[in-house]
Amino acid sequence: MTLHAGIDFGTSGCRLVVIDTQGAVRGYSAARLPPSTRVGWRVEQHPELWWEALDQVLTDLDRQVPAQQIGSIAVDGTSATLLLTDLHGQPLGPALMYDDSRSRIQAERVALLAPRRSAAHGATSSLAKLLFLRQTIPAAAHALHQADWITGRLCGKFGISDENNALKLGYDAEARAWPNWLEPLNLPDALLPKVLPPGTPIGTIAPPWAARWKLSADTLLVAGTTDSVAGFLATGACTTGEAVTSLGSTLVLKVLCDQPIFAPDYGVYSHRLEDRWLAGGASNTGGGTLLKFFSIERLQQLSAQLDPERPTGLKYYPLPRPGERFPINDPYWIPIVQPRPKDDAVFLQGLLEGIAHVEAEGYRLLAKLGAPYPLSVKSVGGGAANRAWARIRARTLGVPVTSPRHSDAAYGSAQLARLGYRQARQDRRRQ
Repeated sequence: MTLHAGIDFGTSGCRLVVIDTQGAVRGYSAARLPPSTRVGWRVEQHPELWWEALDQVLTDLDRQVPAQQIGSIAVDGTSATLLLTDLHGQPLGPALMYDDSRSRIQAERVALLAPRRSAAHGATSSLAKLLFLRQTIPAAAHALHQADWITGRLCGKFGISDENNALKLGYDAEARAWPNWLEPLNLPDALLPKVLPPGTPIGTIAPPWAARWKLSADTLLVAGTTDSVAGFLATGACTTGEAVTSLGSTLVLKVLCDQPIFAPDYGVYSHRLEDRWLAGGASNTGGGTLLKFFSIERLQQLSAQLDPERPTGLKYYPLPRPGERFPINDPYWIPIVQPRPKDDAVFLQGLLEGIAHVEAEGYRLLAKLGAPYPLSVKSVGGGAANRAWARIRARTLGVPVTSPRHSDAAYGSAQLARLGYRQARQDRRRQ
């Protein structure tokens, strides 16, 4: 039996999922990552910490499944986490993490050149980080995202990225090319990676790593994606109009479209998935707001007392602090969580109704921008298990709300690995 492995690097750890040719999970392993180093706008992590976590999950995997049966591997990582390396992939310093925002001056320079539709805008973009890093590391050979570096080290081929990770580096996913507006930045051609569609075969695993983890020398590495796109793929959503809402510390919406949607004022941009597009936006509301008022244990207790068929009438806009980005773009937007009822269960239901309202407004804004309004919404994240909230959201959205069978981003990457393995076999047959 041929197996396929997906490796996910999120904010707090590394997870690995192995599936068979039918998509059934055959193995799972996880390892925690230490917190990133944070000083003001600086957020850094050394890439060797990622490799140590990867070593843990692959070593543990051998106790669960025959490693020799793994035919392919795909890696996803946090979007816009960037590092510079030498020609052989050796890091030339720590990686700037996805939420590092020190590159403000560089972002202003990008803003003068980049079209409004580009995802390279902002101080947290990969491109702004690259310009910042080049000030102190001008002789770097490769600019790589987290998934790029892990994949490159596994197969010994650096300088390769995927269409989803490269988006915030300035890559034009519509034209499938690096755009001409990058030329005034005087970036060496070899510094920018070759960009492939997610799931494209890259090469086989390097012999030292095959020996270390008892993998076959023919184990294929394929182009990966970002962690958020991998999470969407894990749900199985594949029809235009299907949407996925992530109910984590923040609220993240994604809907599958036939054309790209870009609205940088709201942080809305689109990832390419073959010939379709995944458009989305993220609000500051979500579970982080709920935890300002209740512990996890108290939330569980109160959720059992909710009556989703009887709206509270409370008109909340729950936020953890002033400021919103989507579906309202206002850095001074004031949270609305008053009046507070004496009954905590009613208060919680009002907060959940408020978040559901923000979700509905978000999907309406995406529809106004050209995306289809959702046919259905799959829920992932910690809040997805709250049945009363799911009922509140279904009523507010006006479409079915369900929990997917799989929601781990590593499962989505395993699906990409399986896709790449099939493509490689087809290519061999044509030859």
